[in-house]
Amino acid sequence: MVQGSRQWHEKLPFALLGYRTTVRTSTGVTPYLLVYGTEAVIPAEVEVPSLQVIIEAEIDDDEWVEAKGKFSPNWQGPFVVKKVLPNGVLYLTDIEGKMAEMAINVDAVKRYYV
Repeated sequence: MVQGSRQWHEKLPFALLGYRTTVRTSTGVTPYLLVYGTEAVIPAEVEVPSLQVIIEAEIDDDEWVEAKGKFSPNWQGPFVVKKVLPNGVLYLTDIEGKMAEMAINVDAVKRYYV
């Protein structure tokens, strides 16, 4: 319980959650359902179904490694500069010598040392 009378505010959200999600005998439903039209979802209940969805999807570890999201590299390459135009435009080729279909500005290219 609370040690002293100055820490009651730390336990208040838990007490209110318990009060608002307890079924009342007069109405047969919770006050939360009457106000919001849906049952309250406790954060612990939200996390468990997401784990069940992952298990049901049967996603392999290899697929999780490939789907890195924002941690995956946001660049392509390396490329070799094939042609330089005077206004700062580059035509690039890949290592195999295939020509890129579009011109790229010098500002969008980083040096890569092999």
